[in-house]
Formats: sequence, C-alpha cells, structure tokens
Amino acid sequence: AMLDPDRGLSLTIARVVQRLQGSSLHSQLERQARVSLHKPEIKLESLKEDIKDFLKTSGWEKKLQNAVYSELNVFPSPCHPAAPPEHIKEPLAYMRKAQGSWEKRILKSLNSMCTELNIPLAQKRPVNEQKELLNKWNEMGTDEPDLSLFRPVYAPKDFLEVLMNLRNPNYENGEQPSFRNHLGLIQVPLRVKDIPELKEDFSELGLNIGQLGIDDSAQVPPEFFENEHVRVGQKVLAEQDSAAAQQYVRQGCPTALRADLWALILNVSNQPEDILYYEQLKSNVIQHDLLVDSLIYKDVKLTASNDDYYFVFEDYLYQVLLCFSRDTSVLEHFTYSSATPPKSYIQGKLGMEEYAVFYPPNVNYNSFILSVAPLCFLYHEPSKLYQIFREMYVRFFFRLHSISSHPSGIVSLCLLFETLLQTHLPQLFYHLREIGAQPLRISFKWMVRAFSGYLATDQLLLLWDRILGYNSLEILAVLAAAVFAFRAVNLMEVTSLAAAEAVLADLSTLKVMPLLQIFLFATVT
Repeated sequence: AMLDPDRGLSLTIARVVQRLQGSSLHSQLERQARVSLHKPEIKLESLKEDIKDFLKTSGWEKKLQNAVYSELNVFPSPCHPAAPPEHIKEPLAYMRKAQGSWEKRILKSLNSMCTELNIPLAQKRPVNEQKELLNKWNEMGTDEPDLSLFRPVYAPKDFLEVLMNLRNPNYENGEQPSFRNHLGLIQVPLRVKDIPELKEDFSELGLNIGQLGIDDSAQVPPEFFENEHVRVGQKVLAEQDSAAAQQYVRQGCPTALRADLWALILNVSNQPEDILYYEQLKSNVIQHDLLVDSLIYKDVKLTASNDDYYFVFEDYLYQVLLCFSRDTSVLEHFTYSSATPPKSYIQGKLGMEEYAVFYPPNVNYNSFILSVAPLCFLYHEPSKLYQIFREMYVRFFFRLHSISSHPSGIVSLCLLFETLLQTHLPQLFYHLREIGAQPLRISFKWMVRAFSGYLATDQLLLLWDRILGYNSLEILAVLAAAVFAFRAVNLMEVTSLAAAEAVLADLSTLKVMPLLQIFLFATVT
C-alpha cells in the first residue's frame, strides 16, 4: 500500500530517531551537550540555541547528518503502518516462498553434512584449542587441516537453477501479455529499466563528463581532470559529508582517497567501541567452533591459493569471515531482506534461546571471500576492514544471494541483463540461445560475485566506486551486457556453450568505464 508523502516522511523520521536513540552517537551527543554547559559562550537565556550552535561548530551536527543519511540509504522507505512485517521483507508472496524453500535446502545440506561427518553445527572449543587459535590468529593461513570431506553447500549454478524456476502463480501458462516475448532464462514479470532510463540514472557516466578510468576522453584532458578531481575529493573529505562523498565517487575515486571516501559514504569511523565490538566477535570465534568455520577455511584456501592477487590477504580473509559468521548485528538487516537467518543450537542445548547460534544467512563463502578480498587492498586494520565489509554486505552484497523483487536483487539484475541483450543485441541473443549458450549461464557468476575475481583489481574498484555512488547494483547487469556487446563479433562465430565461455573466460584486460560508456551512451536506442 502506498503512503501519502507527508505520512511517509513522518514515519521515516520516527524510525530514524528510534534507531539512533540507542546508538553510541546518541550518548556522545548527550555527553557533548553536557560538556558545553561549562563553556562561557553558552548562556542560560538562549540555552537551546547556544548548544545547537556549539554542536554545529564542533562538527557533531555533521556526524548526526551522516548517521541519518546512512540510515536512509540502508533501510527501505517505510511501508504502510498496517502492512505485516513480511511485506517489509519482500512484498511478493511467491518470492518470499521461494526464498524460504531455498534457505531450507541450504540448512538441510548443512545438517546432512553434520550427520555424515558426525560433527555438531556449533560446539565450545576445548581450552587448549582456544589458546592455540589465539596464538595463530594472525597467521591462520599456515594451517593445513584435512578438509576433503567438507563440500561447498551450493555453487552459483545451483542458485541460478532456482531463479530459472521462479514463476508468478497469478499468471497461468506464461500468459503474461508484455512478458510473453522475453526469451531469457528468467521467467518472472518484474519491471526493469530500459537504456533511456539507465542513461538518466547514470547521467554522470556520460561521454562529455570527466571520469576516472577513461584514459582518452576527447572532451577533457585526463590529467587536467584528475588533478582537479583530487582537489575536489580532498575538499569533500575535509567537509566530512557522506552525501557529498556519495555524489563525488560517481566519477570515480582517486586511488589515494578511496579508502577514506568509501568509509565516509558507509559512515564507518572505527571508534573505540567499534574496535571493542570486533574484539568481542574475535573472542566468540576463539571460544566456539562452528561447522561453518571449516567451510570458510576450505573456501579461502581454494580461492586465495588459486588467485595471485588475493593470496597475500589470506589471513585477513579468515579473520573477517570468521567474525562475520558470529556477528548478530547483521541480523538487523533481516527486517528488510527477504532472507531469514537460520538458527542452530550449541550441542546439547536444543531450544534454549541463549544457546542459539544464528547461522550466517548464506553459506556460499566463496562469494563472500571475493567480496572481502578487494577491500583488503584499501584497509589494513582488521577492525576497520571488518566494518567496511559488514556495511557493504548489509547495503549491497546480501541482495546478490537472496531471492527478492528489489531492483538491486539478483533476480532483477538477471532480468535486466537479459532484457538489455535481447533488446539491443537481438542477433547475438538469438544466436547464443539457438546454440544452447544462454548468455545468463555465462554472466550469472560475474554478477553474483559483483565481478570480483574476474576484473583486474583497479578496474573492480572503479566499478565498486559507482555501486557506492549510485547506491545500486544495477550497474553490474549493465556491465555484463556491455561485455557481451564488446565481444559480440567473436561470440557470433561460436557454435557451443563451451566455445562461448572460452571467448569470455578472461575479463582481466577489460577497462570498465569505456565499456559502460559505449554501451549506455553510444548504443542506438
């Protein structure tokens, strides 16, 4: 149900106030206001105004603005007050149902692994093991446990199969008037944008606008643009304004400023209480052994050891992912995600809530690893790296692993990709379909991993700049279509799925920004 704008605004304000009231920022503001009472410039007769002025000049007002902005970016716009909570999670019942049965399938797979290997989902570590883990916390990569019996819970292609089988039950036998001519693998009628709408949304990527990641723009000499862009970036950082930073990174981040700009957009400041929180997660890892730990271990070994880029960050990857698997604050995000966190109990304590261990919502750690690894290039302090990853996950990455109708959700991205190809490269689309090489079978893994592990790192970071800048993952589908457009001549020659995959096997030499620009702004629509 739609709300009238005023009602929606007042609900939003009420929710943001409620969420900030329990935060450490709230107590810091109160403390600052009390401290200010002893200052000579604060007069009793104009107390309220003077304290407000003090909070403004001392930078606290900016911090509050950034916190509010962060809330507005992460949480969805409010539903009608009468709407049941599951509608906030996902308005379409068939999507909720599909997500529910996918979660059951994952949990069943975990449980059967426990039974086969005769190990519990969660148990307390013996004291000697705790000591040992604490001692090697910074070099977990040196361990070589035998994990041959552990198997990945699912692969991207299993998830794609589930998405291909989604149907809206309101339409019998595919009688969906506008949708009948969609010949891709995704068969649900969600509304996705066309190129004119995407051009408008991504207008800052236009051909006549300076961009980082474009070497030979005819309009602006790159070095002139870069010097000026760095100057503006330093100013944005000095101002400490999240909204300005988000607008700024749409044209790309200078390498030297990226870590600080991303942290500003995500409102991560690494306060003492954040560091303490990270330390608490770490001690939870030390004390409890989860089945998931072995899965994380196995995935990191496979991913890092096969990738020269990420190999050096192996120890960071363990630390971040093991802590993430213990982080109950991530559970908050399940109020607006179609997913529901699975729950398990420490051995012998079934049904006792204080012994419940919430399982990470998605146990395909391979994709997680690939979303942490690029962040290791930017952040070298574990608690900050951890917070940045957690924010990226609850804002963006969770949408790539859950079934929903959200425009940035993986179902919409798949549909957007297929629609762009079918509309703008119909010959290529039909050719690949005829030879049994449905394009989505190739591009799905790129999108589900946000292109991490496929693009060169500098290019990946330029792409992620734009994800943060536009607060949307739609650019992943646009890039996937642009890659097919770029290799179209070669793809028209192939006669099998294997041959098509070979043409698209190596994306490490691609330049992201020119591809996006040409596809969006030079395609005839």
